[in-house]
Amino acid sequence: MAARPHPVQLLYEFQTKGAVNSVAAEQTRAIALEAVKRTGLFSEISTAPVTDGAVLSIIINNVPLTDDAAAKGFVTGLTFGVVGNQVTDGYLCTVEYLPSAKAPKITKTVRHAIHTTVGAKGAPEKSIPAASARDAVEMMVRQAVSNLLDAVASDAAFKG
Repeated sequence: MAARPHPVQLLYEFQTKGAVNSVAAEQTRAIALEAVKRTGLFSEISTAPVTDGAVLSIIINNVPLTDDAAAKGFVTGLTFGVVGNQVTDGYLCTVEYLPSAKAPKITKTVRHAIHTTVGAKGAPEKSIPAASARDAVEMMVRQAVSNLLDAVASDAAFKG
């Protein structure tokens, strides 16, 4: 944790296959903001520019990892669930932290995934079950932001 936290401007974007997804951003922005607050790395988090110009940019990009998800779903339905399937959505999560206009930028990236199983298909080992798709997305955002900011705080260039 930083010895003396400073204020930061938070920029947050959610993408789907690299394209801005404003609906998903609106639905997850508060979760990301809360995850940033919980780290205690910053004294204030604002959507407006802050003194010293510190900026924290978080981008979560939903990138499908499963080919032919619709075809797999059709087969599962056709066999009444006897043939189970798993669909995986990947998330490429990137943070860029600029402590001030004169400081070098710190960039970190983590990968995350949400696995959905249908029919007679078990969940991947070590996965954490979620009650709903919304709960799964919220958990992914919290974990991704937490892991990203842990990586930023561990960077030698991070001074808080």
